[in-house]
Amino acid sequence: MTKKAGSAGGRAHAVHRALKRAILDQALTPGSKLPEDSIGERLGVSRTLVREALVRLSSEGLVELRPNKGAVVARPTLEEGRNLFLTRMALERLVVETLSGKLAEPQIARLSDHIATEEATTKDHAASIRLAGEFHTLLAQMTENESLIRYINELVARSSLILTLYGRPHSSECAVSEHRELLETLMAGKTGRAIELMAHHLESITTRALLPSEDRVNIQDVLLTYAMAEGLG
Repeated sequence: MTKKAGSAGGRAHAVHRALKRAILDQALTPGSKLPEDSIGERLGVSRTLVREALVRLSSEGLVELRPNKGAVVARPTLEEGRNLFLTRMALERLVVETLSGKLAEPQIARLSDHIATEEATTKDHAASIRLAGEFHTLLAQMTENESLIRYINELVARSSLILTLYGRPHSSECAVSEHRELLETLMAGKTGRAIELMAHHLESITTRALLPSEDRVNIQDVLLTYAMAEGLG
């Protein structure tokens, strides 16, 4: 354990990161209970540190704190999802405008490495959602605008949760190619084109995330098991 991780603050951050990663990787799915004692025992920390992490995750929209019932992984509604993506589109346009033509070589290298990692992980659905979100938070970090960074981090994390709940299957390769094209456009300083690419990219994510449930469910598939149990069909 590092000195940083060994301090109370370091352990609190580590608990937060561990829980957040588990949620974004879909190991802890929406609605899952988050008992402080079990988490603390597994992670080797006090319930106080677990509670601190859960409060922070609640402020990020990933956890719901229910009075006298404990914490659960958040289950956002479709309406919340629509509002979230509208806000995200506006803020990520600002990210693009800030970075266009201004990326330094180390930043370009870091973004390129991240995209390469995305390309190597396209077969892992949960990991691809998390890495795709991290690309956007990485862009936000490079603006050095603390308010923008904080809001983008929260919106991207909650977007991943919404994709877990409502998203339909989609080729991860498409998202990766869009990230690469966006990076190339930012490097070239083509601000207008970069804005168009980001808007199209987020609109595609929104379409996948907010597809109405009646369009996603095949009633015949749903009723097949019940029909067989009743000797029908």
